Amino acid sequence: MNESELEGILAFLRGAEQLKNTLRTSRTSNGRHESTAEHTWRLCLMILLFEKQYPDVDIHRLIKMCIIHDLGEAISGDIPAIEQIEGMDKAKEERKDLVSLIAPLPESLQSEILALWDEYENASSREARLAKAFDKLETVLQHTQGENPSNFNYGFNLSYGKKYTDYDEITSKLRALIDVDTKRLAEDNNTL
Repeated sequence: MNESELEGILAFLRGAEQLKNTLRTSRTSNGRHESTAEHTWRLCLMILLFEKQYPDVDIHRLIKMCIIHDLGEAISGDIPAIEQIEGMDKAKEERKDLVSLIAPLPESLQSEILALWDEYENASSREARLAKAFDKLETVLQHTQGENPSNFNYGFNLSYGKKYTDYDEITSKLRALIDVDTKRLAEDNNTL
């Protein structure tokens, strides 16, 4: 790798650092907003824990997908699902931001990241469908653990992402367990 490529990688890493500052609506158990980087970390941890349950899946590819799935948010931030308006093309905007963020990288890395992101976004492989499922599971799990504001809509989470989580036996069972807590919180907060 030549010096120019190394400088490009450093420029990309400096830009990607913004994921540490990109806040989501999810809150941690002590009440502060979590960052996109923290969400991504636990998503990857989940994949690691379930690796042996998916012997037919390319786990390395799956983890790569999870690492890059929200990279575009380093530029324009996160738009929570509950706040997305009809007709909004979040994916198009996020992909445009991703293309901008990865621009300093060597072409081969740009191509690899974009291909992984497109595969994830289109849920066009078993790995991509699992990445989507675990992404949704990590989000709803965090919502059950976070010290959320009193007007937090737990009821929304009971249907959020089910088309991804319910296609697979393991993610469906995991979702059912998380939904027990979500439903209790929704009832306690009158958001059913």
